[in-house]
Amino acid sequence: MTKKFLEDAFAGESMAHMKYLIFADEAEQRGLKKLVNLFKAIAYAEFVHARNHYRELGKIHKEMAENVKQCLDGENFEIDEMYPVYNTTAQFQDEKGAERSTRFAWEAEKIHAGMYEKAKELAEKGEDYSADKIYICPVCGHTAEEEPPEKCPVCGAARNAYREFSV
Repeated sequence: MTKKFLEDAFAGESMAHMKYLIFADEAEQRGLKKLVNLFKAIAYAEFVHARNHYRELGKIHKEMAENVKQCLDGENFEIDEMYPVYNTTAQFQDEKGAERSTRFAWEAEKIHAGMYEKAKELAEKGEDYSADKIYICPVCGHTAEEEPPEKCPVCGAARNAYREFSV
């Protein structure tokens, strides 16, 4: 029973963390800097709670390849099982927004799986990931290493819209 409660608490804290970051982004677009700060601060607290629960569940491994494998397994589940069903259902029910949202995520997850596969192989050799820069499309989540494309191949967003993550 305790394990189930920790799993549920992890899910709830994770969802709260993401929800608060989404609200922070919305507040930032409206210039509400102090509200952004509040959302981000409490989002971090929810992250701490989620991390603590995840640790107690024994899901954080010393071997980095095991942690990366969890990510790869999650991406493959989304690619093979989750998004095909969600996207087909949205199409069947003529829910255009849900169809677009699930298609965007599905396409990005395929790229992420490839990246995690490469990361797992490197981690098994005790090596760090190879890309210095990763670019994310803020509209659909399309992901590119080192340089973004001129135009997002999934949603058509311009190159300069991509957000850079670099070391």
